[in-house]
Amino acid sequence: MTHMAKSPLADKWIRRWLVVIALLVYAMILIGGMTRLTDSGLSITEWDVIGGTLPPLSEHHWAEEFAKYKQTAEFQQQNYNMTFGEFEYIYWWEWGHRLFGRLIGLIAVGGLVFFLMRNWIGRALTARLVILIALGGLQGAIGWWMVSSGIGDTDRLDVAPYRLMTHFMLALIIIGYTVWLWLDLGGERRFKTSRLLSVLSIALLALVSIQMASGALVAGLDAGRTYTDWPLMDGAFLPASYIQEGLGIRSLFEGLAATQFNHRVLAYVLWGAALGGAMLAWGKPAAKPFALLATLVTAQAAWGIYTLVSGAPLELAIIHQALGVIVFIAAVRLVWITRSPQELQSATS
Repeated sequence: MTHMAKSPLADKWIRRWLVVIALLVYAMILIGGMTRLTDSGLSITEWDVIGGTLPPLSEHHWAEEFAKYKQTAEFQQQNYNMTFGEFEYIYWWEWGHRLFGRLIGLIAVGGLVFFLMRNWIGRALTARLVILIALGGLQGAIGWWMVSSGIGDTDRLDVAPYRLMTHFMLALIIIGYTVWLWLDLGGERRFKTSRLLSVLSIALLALVSIQMASGALVAGLDAGRTYTDWPLMDGAFLPASYIQEGLGIRSLFEGLAATQFNHRVLAYVLWGAALGGAMLAWGKPAAKPFALLATLVTAQAAWGIYTLVSGAPLELAIIHQALGVIVFIAAVRLVWITRSPQELQSATS
């Protein structure tokens, strides 16, 4: 394939580098989840790529940061009784999230420079790695775009849910793209499958992606703690407040009841589709990866229900998110494994 590295040694080290990148991005997603669940995202009200690397180093600097946070609607309307120690707690989460992003950027850029200096990669692979790094840079910009929605002249007590969803989904695209590159560089072998299974794998990835986006909206609206009964919601299959007064059709994306209900129903659809895929692939070469995805989706659904009826405490919610990312990676791998020969031929011609 034209995008492969120039030697087996180069392949090996680039794959290792991609594994490190993927693990760091995975950790970054979880740190971001903790930042959201602890309501820490608005604690730093400025974006300084260089100067923001260092945290406050004196009581005076800490007082300045706290004073800036006090200008936000979140503090004035919700956290007005916050102590200085409580502010430090949320500040460290947001600062750590941003610093970790910088670390990923350094490792990504440093790795690419090293590979180019060793003449390990050609134009095609270089372009693909540059795209990966560019996506990381874009993610940083979108992160600030998200945070800025809760700062300044606004009544928002949290970041805009749509922007949170965009930030989260781009993180998934980055980790999925990294995994795809690793697979292309010899991480695994493909299976010869039918066109049906190939299309089904793409449909499953689409469903997983939509479900993850739905979950981001639920998190952004704090809708996960609104209704904690299951299998009913507020004593009914479809809650009476599904269409929220004042929101109308926007309830589908901004209503607490509608977003949680949609997330539940999408989970049922995904679970059924994953089990159906495993049954269709039974006895065929791709049976194991289909079964793996179905198993992970089942585990995620069960954990989601447990998290819901437990009131969605922080520790259970972050595990739910962590498992969701693993489900997404398994779906990406399934698409790669079942990619049709025609697609492979067109990609390499």
